[in-house]
Amino acid sequence: MTDLPDYRPRIPAQPARVGLVGAGAIARSAHLPAYAAWRIPVVGIASRTAGHARALAADFGIATVHETVDDLLADPDIDVVDIATGPAGRLDLIEAAVRSGKHVLAQKPLSVDAAELPRLRAVLASARERGLRVAVNQNARWAPAWRLATLLVRSGAVGEVVGVTHLHDKPLPPLAGTAFDDVPHMLIADYLVHWIDITRCWLEGAHVVSVTAQDSRVPAQPDAARNPWHAGIQIGTSTGASASLRIVGDARTQSGGCPFWIHGTEGTLRGSVLLGSDFLELERGDARTRFPLEGQWFTDGFAGAMGELLTAVAEDREPENAAEHVLATVELGLAAVASADAGGVPVHPIDLVLTRASDGKASTT
Repeated sequence: MTDLPDYRPRIPAQPARVGLVGAGAIARSAHLPAYAAWRIPVVGIASRTAGHARALAADFGIATVHETVDDLLADPDIDVVDIATGPAGRLDLIEAAVRSGKHVLAQKPLSVDAAELPRLRAVLASARERGLRVAVNQNARWAPAWRLATLLVRSGAVGEVVGVTHLHDKPLPPLAGTAFDDVPHMLIADYLVHWIDITRCWLEGAHVVSVTAQDSRVPAQPDAARNPWHAGIQIGTSTGASASLRIVGDARTQSGGCPFWIHGTEGTLRGSVLLGSDFLELERGDARTRFPLEGQWFTDGFAGAMGELLTAVAEDREPENAAEHVLATVELGLAAVASADAGGVPVHPIDLVLTRASDGKASTT
């Protein structure tokens, strides 16, 4: 291939001004370093813990620390609200930001509760009526190997997708004793959301007909680790294409990563992300092409997610990571959790279509 698709984050020449809600570890380690590196202006911050907000503001040159989220939402100098908080209360924050006339980037997972989806859709409809953009921080979409793979799949580089496979060949992050370990089926409900989301991007155009998920404890897993360390998800679609996502456990390796394969009717993409394993190659016919990659998921992916929202605002269109597009990811995740909760019984979603994100046409049905 002679023309390599532009897979790097896009930032408009004059980006809208960002206000950050939340001052936790992810804001310090990912959001703000990414925004600083890509010159995304963060002009205000608010947090439940004012001291954390002041510390972040001092370290990253943020001009204004607001005492409350309401104060931040009332700030006329802020155009976009970056909600970098946990799932609890996230919908309330999205709704308040929309009511205040702000565009929104919401942390993932967008929702973990099926009961709140009708209200979420109503909030998104209200935002659309007001010309506001609500996007989701699905930052892994801009991990270099995954982003380039998405663009190549959309260009027809492998023909029609036949199957997607992911293997988690790396140690798990620390889970025992953390709040994440209190989340039922945590690996499926939270950790694998990025893998679910990128997989749906590669299966665009298909109806999901079945979702099957299992999790289980593994040999020598510490008693203190309450959540299972093995998890697997299988997705079947109306086209016959399928997907498999597998975490074998807390893999003992110093040279691992997260390899993936996208098999198509005319070729194969194979690659990996994380732990410095990043690569992507296309095999088609007698030719095999390995693409040079720049950047890393952490932290360029965070610039990609915010940059896409800022670019969409500047171009007056829906972002690729629009919340309405990500709703299909939410429904896939909820189906996987329901399957795991039932001991691996397949779940058959109704009218779950993996539509393509494109210029104002993002939708899940």
